[in-house]
Amino acid sequence: MAKYIKPLCKICRKYGIKLYLKGKRCESDKCAVDPRRGKVRLIRPKKMSEYGLQLREKNKVKIYYGVMERQFKRYFEIAKKHKGVTGEILLQLLERRLDNVIYKANFAYSRKMAKQLINHGHIIVNGKKNDRPGYLVEIGDVIQIKPTSKCIKMIKDCIEEYKTRPRCLWFKVDEDNLKIEILRYPDRSEVSIPVDEQLIINLYSK
Repeated sequence: MAKYIKPLCKICRKYGIKLYLKGKRCESDKCAVDPRRGKVRLIRPKKMSEYGLQLREKNKVKIYYGVMERQFKRYFEIAKKHKGVTGEILLQLLERRLDNVIYKANFAYSRKMAKQLINHGHIIVNGKKNDRPGYLVEIGDVIQIKPTSKCIKMIKDCIEEYKTRPRCLWFKVDEDNLKIEILRYPDRSEVSIPVDEQLIINLYSK
């Protein structure tokens, strides 16, 4: 699991966007970059070189999805071997991570919580327990919460709290049975983080 020692709100202020690292706090007016707080003090970046901009963009995406350098580079190598636009495929792979799907389905308040649900054996994929947060979901996969899980009430509370949040269209959620069915792969337009993936590709292509 990706672990960050720095204060999480300070990371969001550094990049000037919500990275949703603290769950419910990020949805409240206590968020460090929420305009409802009035004047938001963002950390002004110093004048950067081209390499610095590329590195900043890569780190922003890594933190958002909760992956470390070795994992991120592996996703890039996989994306490079696929036909199509490498940057779009890279983001698609990150969106297909099991922990991201659990979070986007509103089964968890944050990706960190989604990782914990998976690591502790609360998630079943295609009838088998899956404890790998980085598992890449495929079309037709069925994900559900273990029926005997002690976290079911907490998950239902999360679904109820986030019921007004826009839903992803590339998977279907059965809230009553706590089940997710993957319908297709996500499009580039369905990636919520503002990112220039070409800067990341240029960084790794050197």
